[in-house]
Order: sequence, then C-alpha cells, then structure tokens
Amino acid sequence: MNPRIAAYALGFRSISAFSGPPLLPSRQIFTPRHLIPLSTYDNLGRSLTQHNMSTSTDDDVVDIAANIGHVRQMMDDAIASCERESGSVRLVAVSKTKPLELLQAAYETGQRYFGENYAQELMTKSAEMPDDVAWHFIGPLQSNKAAQLIRRVGLDKLACIETISTIKLAAKLNRAVDSWNEESSGEAKKLGIYIQVNTSGEETKSGVTPGAEVCDLVKQISEECPSLSIDGLMTIGAPGDDSCFDTLAECRDEVAKVLGREPQELDLSMGMSGDFEVAIAKGATSVRVGSTIFGARDYSNLAK
Repeated sequence: MNPRIAAYALGFRSISAFSGPPLLPSRQIFTPRHLIPLSTYDNLGRSLTQHNMSTSTDDDVVDIAANIGHVRQMMDDAIASCERESGSVRLVAVSKTKPLELLQAAYETGQRYFGENYAQELMTKSAEMPDDVAWHFIGPLQSNKAAQLIRRVGLDKLACIETISTIKLAAKLNRAVDSWNEESSGEAKKLGIYIQVNTSGEETKSGVTPGAEVCDLVKQISEECPSLSIDGLMTIGAPGDDSCFDTLAECRDEVAKVLGREPQELDLSMGMSGDFEVAIAKGATSVRVGSTIFGARDYSNLAK
C-alpha cells in the first residue's frame, strides 16, 4: 500500500508526515516511466524534509518543477495503490493570486490544466499564457460576470466551470455560450461544467444539497441549457471528513441515471493539497492542488 495512504489510515492527516525519496520532475503529465517506482517507497517513516518540497517564503524561491514532480509522483503512487489505470486522474494546478512566471514554470514541466478562483484574474492570465492551456474556473461566479468571462477567455481555452449550483447561473452561461458561438467561426462548441455539491452540509460552503436537489438541477440544466455539457461533479469537503468524497461518488451514480449515462463518464473533482491522495483512493478523477505546487498564497496584489 502507498505509505501515505497507510499513514492516513493510521491517523496521520498531514501529507508532510510521510513521504519518499527525491523525485525526478517529469516533462509530461502522468508518465510513470519517468518517475521513481512505487517499490522505492518501502520506508513508512521517511520525512518530507528528505526531498525538500519547496514552499513560498520571503527568503526562498519556489521550485515549481520539483514541487509539481512531487505531486505527480504522489498521485501516481495513490493511483497504483488502489489499482486504478495510470493517468486516470487529472491534475489541476490552482494558481490563484500567483504571478505569471510561476504558471509559466509549471507550464514548462508539461502542466496544461490550471485552476483560477477569480474571474478577473482568469481573464487576465488566459490572455498571457499559451493557447493550449485548459482553464478550470473553480471559484464562485456571479451571474453578471458570466458573459464577460466567456467573451474574454473563449471556449477554446475555458475547459470547465466547476462551481455551478443554480439554474440562474447556468442559464446566463448558456446564453453567453450561444453568443460566443454566433460571433465565432467554425463548429459550435459547448461549455463544460461541473455541478458543485455541498457534501459537508456546512453553511459556509456553496453547492447544492446531495440527493434530490442535485438531480433536479441536473435535469433542469440538461433540458434548458443545451450549450452546456454536464461533465461531472465537484465538492469542497470538510477538512478531515472523508465521507464527503463518498457522498460525491454516490451523487454521481444518481446523476448518471438522470442523464442516462454511465457513472464513469462523469468526473469527480475532489481533493486538494492536504487530501488529494485520499480523494484518489475514493475515486477522484480530477484533483485541485495549489499551495503544494506554488507555495503559500499572497492576496495583497490580487486583481479585483
């Protein structure tokens, strides 16, 4: 078993408690042949300090290549531990508040999926980064910003909006996509969306309630918003509560029935820097990792 998953089972919640040897940054996404084999992780007590994951401080430069290499290795180990297919989990590098040079450093390692929480920041960065970056919007989106986001970023770059929890926002996005298609040449495109589910029941978390509310929204969007493609579900679970991941997987089964699709056709976006390995063990197909790659966030220069 992956020592990190084993450590979690023993009650160690932090991924920094157990780790492996120095890793080799990969130029490709999810290519295990370029990485240290799972068999080298035979010492449960090895410390993260042995491979010095870079963090953002006033005195240090963030080593993006090393950090993203570590994250990919950890993902590969978690995937192998639960006998899932190699490359079956997407890494979305969450780059909110981070300067372009750090995103470019991640891009140079082969990273192509990036996640942003703020509409203005995504619009600005998408214009500066290469065109083959696939952007995921993972923050709350005001319906009055929907049209501007679609118009500025475009459907060639905007791969998914992960935070849909109302028909009002879905309808606004649907109209914005229709307008973008009318103004664009070529074949009409759809916008990928995830339904955000509040699996923890916390009042501070956004998302629809598991069960009937999720299914009703999915049915309504599928009937009224033909320019949107429901590609999966997303959650921000309560820290340390793994049952949130189980709840999202159960929701996917229900949503698949509503859509007349197989559950495996729908993504599960769950797991962040502190728990993405456990999320993978629970079935995640997309994980959102930010500070473990880019270091601590600085909100002082955030574009409003």
